[in-house]
Amino acid sequence: MLPLVETDEEWDAVVPDETVMRPGAEDLCARLGLAGAPLTRFPDGSQPVYAVGEEHVLKLFPKAAAQDGIAEGRVLSHIEGRLPVPTPKVRDFGPYENGWQYVLMSRLRGENLARSWGSVARADRERLVTEVGEALAVLHSLDSAPLKDVLGPGDWGAFLDRQADGAVEQQRGHGLSAAWLEQIPDFIAAAALRRTPSPSLLHTEVMQQHFLVDPDGWRLTGLFDFEPAMIGDRAYDFVGVGLFVTRGDPHLLARLAKAYGRTFEPSDLLAYTLLHVYSNLPWYMRELGAPAEGTLSALAEAWFGRE
Repeated sequence: MLPLVETDEEWDAVVPDETVMRPGAEDLCARLGLAGAPLTRFPDGSQPVYAVGEEHVLKLFPKAAAQDGIAEGRVLSHIEGRLPVPTPKVRDFGPYENGWQYVLMSRLRGENLARSWGSVARADRERLVTEVGEALAVLHSLDSAPLKDVLGPGDWGAFLDRQADGAVEQQRGHGLSAAWLEQIPDFIAAAALRRTPSPSLLHTEVMQQHFLVDPDGWRLTGLFDFEPAMIGDRAYDFVGVGLFVTRGDPHLLARLAKAYGRTFEPSDLLAYTLLHVYSNLPWYMRELGAPAEGTLSALAEAWFGRE
């Protein structure tokens, strides 16, 4: 029912088109014993994701992203019931047709934290970031070895080298000015990043957007979207923490780090920001602002400094 999607052009033509996607989702649901269940497509995310009735979520991955579907199914199965915050329970996952993969999972309850953040009082924000820190500490403590066959990058030092080689061009492509671009190579080279860290299971996109909360008491009720998971240095996960959870607030970052059980140097976290697979420094500057000093060292303190 769903066509082959291997190129960006095919992706752009097929994935947003509900006249193509919905019949395929309905057919797959019927095969999974959920025929006739109402489907509601979620508006967010790069992959097509549907609420299936009130209890299930169906996430689809075209052939171009099939490995992400395999990874998400495996990771969610591995961590189920092991974190202090709920994660989706896998009901089924596997291949569909024409290279598509799917994950059928339980539906989490709660409001999206990113959309609710403006309504959260300071004391509740402090409690929420404490819960995020506690959840990350458990995630990073789990044995990642059973997932080595589906999660990269394998050689962490080689990954850092590849990302460093392309870091300037990645930011140039996002429109970063020359005054910032020229600082990147020396800044990365000076960072004391571990090339052979103790392997940790990483979410890689620890953002308010990927947490759910109960507004009645403001407690975390869910963490989701593990398709970009990796195995590597735990500090890599604190890029999203500083940018999209504590958002440059030194008090909240210090509180989260205390709950997590350790801190990281601001320069290392900005180096990882520049090396992150999805790094977009101009976007982060629009979101969080940049210091007048105009140096990466100052930027590191502004975004990742602690009290």
